[in-house]
Amino acid sequence: MATSKKNEKTTRPSAKQLREMSVEELSKKLSEESEELMRARFKHAAAALEKTSEIKEMRRQIARISTVLNEKKVKA
Repeated sequence: MATSKKNEKTTRPSAKQLREMSVEELSKKLSEESEELMRARFKHAAAALEKTSEIKEMRRQIARISTVLNEKKVKA
């Protein structure tokens, strides 16, 4: 179980790493994360999602990406 958490964190970039990305990369990442969240919600509704805490993590990651994207748009 501990290894899956480590792998999960390596696939999701931190806020610092997100700030280093370009606007295009952030937009692409935002759409990917949104699609992943949608799939997780369908799995949860069908009782096929094992770790329901993943939905919370996905929402937070989407919020991080949106925040950084908005920061970059305001600066531009």
